[in-house]
Amino acid sequence: MSKFKILVSDSLDEEGLALLKQGGEVSYQPKISAEDLVVEIGPYHALVVRSRTKVTAAVIQAGAQLKVIGRAGVGVDNIDLAAAAAAGVAVVNSPLAATTAVAEMTIGLALALARQLPALDAAMKMGKWEKGGTLGSELSGKTLGIVGLGRIGSQVARYASALGMHVLAYHPEYSAAEVSQLGAQVAAFDELLVQSDYISLHLPLTEETHNFLGPAQFERMKPGVRLVNTARGGIIDEAALCQALDSGRVAGAALDVFAVEPVTAGSIASHPRVIATPHIASQTVEAQARAGVAIAEEVLAALEGRPLRWRVV
Repeated sequence: MSKFKILVSDSLDEEGLALLKQGGEVSYQPKISAEDLVVEIGPYHALVVRSRTKVTAAVIQAGAQLKVIGRAGVGVDNIDLAAAAAAGVAVVNSPLAATTAVAEMTIGLALALARQLPALDAAMKMGKWEKGGTLGSELSGKTLGIVGLGRIGSQVARYASALGMHVLAYHPEYSAAEVSQLGAQVAAFDELLVQSDYISLHLPLTEETHNFLGPAQFERMKPGVRLVNTARGGIIDEAALCQALDSGRVAGAALDVFAVEPVTAGSIASHPRVIATPHIASQTVEAQARAGVAIAEEVLAALEGRPLRWRVV
């Protein structure tokens, strides 16, 4: 019998699963309910999740044998980090795997907003030829404000600069010289709000960033601004965004993430000026393969007491 028992409670690429099976006994249950997870976690030494599974204090308390929780991806806001730390359970992630996928999705959503692509596609499928009544805009020459210049935000800056956009970046920890290497310019947050034609969010969801964009921030934005969020839904006050869309202050928003997921009827996703996708920015064949292998390697390293590259707690 294998030394370690590993529960995978969300979907994981086959290559990652195969690697985990080399180091332990793997139970693959990508649709396990929150209630069943608490019941079943007891004998497992490792839990591997993506964003669907909520690793609560109750789950961690029930996991008497848990040594490590692995998040296949970047964000760990679905894991109770304080409870994990208190229980002596390591939390690791795979922060590099999805960089290209999410950055490409961000630019794709900005293009979709600029050219009204979803509405035009829907019209075509209804037999309507709306060429005469449609006038898009170009990204080249526009100002993109990037809030959060981590791995993904930095890649978005490179892509946007290559498209001829003027890129402003708000990231207090970076110097002007570091930002300029990405083809961007450092900006104060208020300056970014006032000057940007497009704003893209690349922040983790924390107590400090919850509802980071609210009524006061929308009021400061350039009229007709377009907003893209492929980070976390709770960063935006969705009620305030709805009001800004209705007033025209925000001309359109492209959202891959939402405060409550899955979304329900009447959510911001149903607004006519919103392009909505179901939290799939990182879901490319290539990114999922990288994430699966990376988290499998990190989880096995944690179980075997080897050095960790991406320990969160």
